[in-house]
Amino acid sequence: MVIAVFGSINIDLVVTAPHLPHPGETLTGHTFRSVPGGKGANQAVACARLGATSRMVGRLGIDSFGAALRAGLTHEGVDAGGVLDDPELPSGMALITVDDSGENTIVVIPGANSSVGLAELARLDGLLAEADVLLLQLEVPLLAVIAAAAHARTRGVTVILDPAPAQALPDDLIALVDVLTPNETEAAALVGFPVASLADAARAAEALRARGARNVVVKRGRAGALVSSADGTLSLPSFPVVARDTVAAGDAFNGGLAVALAEGKPFAEAIRWGLAAGALAVTRVGAQAAMPTRGEVLALLDRA
Repeated sequence: MVIAVFGSINIDLVVTAPHLPHPGETLTGHTFRSVPGGKGANQAVACARLGATSRMVGRLGIDSFGAALRAGLTHEGVDAGGVLDDPELPSGMALITVDDSGENTIVVIPGANSSVGLAELARLDGLLAEADVLLLQLEVPLLAVIAAAAHARTRGVTVILDPAPAQALPDDLIALVDVLTPNETEAAALVGFPVASLADAARAAEALRARGARNVVVKRGRAGALVSSADGTLSLPSFPVVARDTVAAGDAFNGGLAVALAEGKPFAEAIRWGLAAGALAVTRVGAQAAMPTRGEVLALLDRA
């Protein structure tokens, strides 16, 4: 099974603090660390740790962060041959604050990610012939994401879109998506009304399917996931865990979902893979470092 990932690669600069700072507040934190991240790279690592052949397409700056990020992907077993160097822009960066309850805020500086375009699409074309699934996010230019989805669709590759960061999207893109996986905040941005309950999630999912998405999974954190497909609507519970850090939980979910679908598992079972991967990720600190292994996901699924 081969999964292509077209998206962002960042260095995450993470601080921990008692609570998330209020506007104008100066807050004394606990710790600082720098770790590899970016939603695209996180999902590529998630797939590799779960046993897939994971191939990353993206862009890095020619700087110390870029060299370290490329080496990190290779170390995790991700094929980084589709990652190009940007001659002008620095590598992307995310500034993350995590509070004592595990909640977080994130500010992303796109850097080289903002230049992803025709060259990367050409690399992606060379990978799609063997790919089972294409994973997309929204931390690279939207026009490039739309083109990547269109290329995958013409080749019969399953397209999974994580619509993050939250923003409105054109119907042309939504109609190219096989599985759309917003969280509640992202779903609200897509449909224009609050998504704060199971009923809201169901209404949002149906609205997005009406706009062309074949399947919609609203990720609801501790409340699990709301799934809407041609077979109807289903609410699946989360796996109970003690959260330490919610950074990249959605990326772990999408990795688990993609691997399960690439292996031909039924859709509901693939969602449970995603929920299990996401649950394991929040029990650990970091982004890529928090991605679970295949054995860990299977063990959690067996215990449930």
